[in-house]
Amino acid sequence: MNKAGRLAGKTALITGGAGGIGQAIATAFLREGAAVMISDIDADAAPAAAEAHAAQGTVDACRHDVTSEDSWAAALEATRNSLGGLSVLVNNAGVWISGSVEATDLDTWRKGMAINLESVFLGTKLAFPLLRESQPASIINLSSIAGLVAGHNIAAYNAAKAGVWMLTKSTALHAAHKGDDIRCNSIHPFFIDTGLLEDVFARGGARKALDVDQKERLAQQTPLKRLCTTDDVAHAALYLASDESRFMTGSEIKLDGGLSAM
Repeated sequence: MNKAGRLAGKTALITGGAGGIGQAIATAFLREGAAVMISDIDADAAPAAAEAHAAQGTVDACRHDVTSEDSWAAALEATRNSLGGLSVLVNNAGVWISGSVEATDLDTWRKGMAINLESVFLGTKLAFPLLRESQPASIINLSSIAGLVAGHNIAAYNAAKAGVWMLTKSTALHAAHKGDDIRCNSIHPFFIDTGLLEDVFARGGARKALDVDQKERLAQQTPLKRLCTTDDVAHAALYLASDESRFMTGSEIKLDGGLSAM
């Protein structure tokens, strides 16, 4: 374990941390000296992920339904008990919701809002008292380039991720107004080769790994001509978690290969 890393002395809770982006962030944080709580809705995957990281440093896991206020309270209490506090909250858990405004039914809309947006509200609200005990602290919200650039067939996903973007800014201003040394920023990736991307192409069916041609067509949409990676996101989260970003709050990091500049 790197005791002298960029996150030495930091304690972090990462939602959806058992795979994909969350797992990459956990790996980066542990490598740089943070103690990490991996939370996930999958009760088997969370402890398995923690066990896989055990040799890297202090890491624990808990089952966590991010749509439940009680589950949030339990996850935060588990973090306090296991790690001694919380200085970095990473709101990463999310799901892909496709469908135009006409094609999206109310249950699907509400599911997307609950997991992708309301979870960020709940976690942020409930984590503030714990974060205040470990200042300087950081809240990192995983939004999406879809929170900044709309698509005709992702109404609920667009709305939720745009909501995360604005909630991030409101949270940052609230903390500053209260005089807290707690900053809040968002990360906005383009398509990443994870299970979420497989959901994009599943279109309501079973997940299936993308072939080379599908990935290449997506990559060609960006000026850099490649997909974002989980490591790209982890590097951004590492900066936002570290004290290197102490003057950055209410801001967004766009990891879109230049797409939004076109």
